[in-house]
Amino acid sequence: MIPLSILDLSPIPEGSDAGQALRNSADLARHAEGLGYGRFWMAEHHNMPGIASAATAVALAHVAAATSTIRIGAGGIMLPNHAPLMVAEQFGTLAALHPGRVDLGLGRAPGSDQRAAMAIRRNLAGEVDDFPRDVMELMAYFEPAQPGQALRAVPGEGLDIPVWILGSSTYGAQLAAALGLPYAFASHFAPEQMRQAMAIYRERFKPAARLAKPHVMLGVNIVAAPTDAEARFLFTSLQQSFLNLRRGRPGKLPRPVEDMASRIDPHGQAMLDHALACAIVGGPETVRRGLQAFAAETGADELMVTAAIHDHELRKRSYAILAGLHQELAAAA
Repeated sequence: MIPLSILDLSPIPEGSDAGQALRNSADLARHAEGLGYGRFWMAEHHNMPGIASAATAVALAHVAAATSTIRIGAGGIMLPNHAPLMVAEQFGTLAALHPGRVDLGLGRAPGSDQRAAMAIRRNLAGEVDDFPRDVMELMAYFEPAQPGQALRAVPGEGLDIPVWILGSSTYGAQLAAALGLPYAFASHFAPEQMRQAMAIYRERFKPAARLAKPHVMLGVNIVAAPTDAEARFLFTSLQQSFLNLRRGRPGKLPRPVEDMASRIDPHGQAMLDHALACAIVGGPETVRRGLQAFAAETGADELMVTAAIHDHELRKRSYAILAGLHQELAAAA
C-alpha cells in the first residue's frame, strides 16, 4: 500500500495561541511516529494568524527533539525568502543533531502576501532563473568540502539531506525532473494541474546520483471520524479557513459549524469545490474507498496527508483512524 506521511501547518485554533500550537505539533509527531507514518513535514508561512510554523527550521528542531525515528522535514522552505547558505546551515544543523531523519523540500512561492514578502526580502526583484540557481547552490553546500574550498556550510557539508522540489504547477515538475529530484505536488489546495505536472515530471525525469527513478508525493486533505456526518462537521473548520483567506481575512483555525451551507454563497462554494477537490472526508469506510481510489487514480508513490481539525485530540484520532485503515489495506494487499 502507498506510504503515508503528514504535513503539519501547526494550526493555531480559535481560543489558543502559537505556543500551544507548536506543542501540539510535537505531540502529533510523537503520535504519528507510533502509528507508523513515514515523514512529518512542516511548512513555511508568514503573516498568517492561524499558522505557527513560520520559523520552520526552529519548529522542526522542537518536533525532532520530541521524536526518535520518524523523518522530519520542510514541506517546504520558500527558497526566495532565504540565502541558500543559511538554509544549508539550518538544515545541516538539524541533520547533525538527528542524522538520517531530515528532508528538505524547496518551493519558489513566497508563502506570504506581498507585504510580508517585502518585509522578508527587502525587495521583490528577481529573475525566472533565480530559483533553479539557488536550488543548485544549496545542494552544492551539502556536498563534501573540496581542498581549498573558500565557502562552506558548517554544519551541512557532507551530510545526507534529501532535497525535494515542491510545486503547484508544472514549473516545479520540470525542474525536479531536470535535476533528478523527488517531487511533491500541492494537490491538497491547488489540484488543477496535478495530473499534467505528474506526467511532465515522469516523462522528463533524468536519473541522478540522488534518485534513480521518479518519485511523486501528493498532498491530500483527509478528515476521518467514526461517522461521515462527524467528519463533514470537523471539515468545516478548513472550509471556513479557506474562505477567510480568499476573502483577505486570514485568522485562526475556526471552530467547526453545523450550518456551513448557509454561510457560503455560490462563488465561495465553487472556490471550495475547486481548491479542495482531492479531499477525503468521512467515516472509516468512506475514507477507505477514497484512499484506494485516489491512490489508484493518481499512481502516486507517496501521499502526504494534512488534517486541519480544530480539536487537537480529534485531529490525533483522525490520523489514528487513517493509520488503521492503511494497515488493513496493506495487509490485504
